Amino acid sequence: MKYTEDREFLQFLEHHKQSFSGWDFSFISVTGRVASEPLDWSYVSKAMKFIHSSKAMLDMGTGGGELLSRLRPFPEIVCATEAYAPNVPIAKERLEPLGVRVMAIQDDNSLPFGDAGFDLVLNKHESFSPTEVRRILRPGGTFLTQQVGGLDCAGINDRLGAPDYEYADWTLSQALAGLKSNGFEIVEQQEQFPVQRFYDIGALVYYLKAIEWQIADFQPEKYIEQLYGLYLDIQRDGYWDVKQHRFLIHARAI
Repeated sequence: MKYTEDREFLQFLEHHKQSFSGWDFSFISVTGRVASEPLDWSYVSKAMKFIHSSKAMLDMGTGGGELLSRLRPFPEIVCATEAYAPNVPIAKERLEPLGVRVMAIQDDNSLPFGDAGFDLVLNKHESFSPTEVRRILRPGGTFLTQQVGGLDCAGINDRLGAPDYEYADWTLSQALAGLKSNGFEIVEQQEQFPVQRFYDIGALVYYLKAIEWQIADFQPEKYIEQLYGLYLDIQRDGYWDVKQHRFLIHARAI
């Protein structure tokens, strides 16, 4: 059967048109259409430990504030930044009633805060300037980040014949070097390549819509034949696996 005659396949491709806002993957995650192997660490558990002893904290790249809103009780001063403009009003609506100051930013190298204003900076899956993070942290302050490494889901690009992941050169060693050279002591580092499993092709095209930097300017029509081949594999095997790339760093400002 050709893909043009496969109604189910074509219906799954329509999921690329589903709306996506904030950082909410419930359309495919809560419904169990995609699943990830657990990490050996919990970013949130570590973050909450530091929040409990903090007086002033910043959450970098808060998205729509989905995660930060669940990390209460907050310290006296809580700020959040977000660089993706459509997320800013969503984050403000969710976080400002909780006492969080939400700031839109455009440049990691110029954060809208004074020197040494925070004792905790959290960063989950957001870019950062180690120089600027060090500037806004007090001596002895904590920087906790979980990053998406440059090899993340490279199997998707390979399978579809797409260009390499945009940030393919982002590695744990590169991040550590940047922090060490900008006044940080590394307290903890971990790295893992967990499996991410897709149970239908619609979940994959939705994922690529949301993670728009995985394949720049992704449109299903451009990769239609490769997607159909993968769809047939999922029909046969029940799922398709790719490896993610995650690393965690806990650093202390010297």
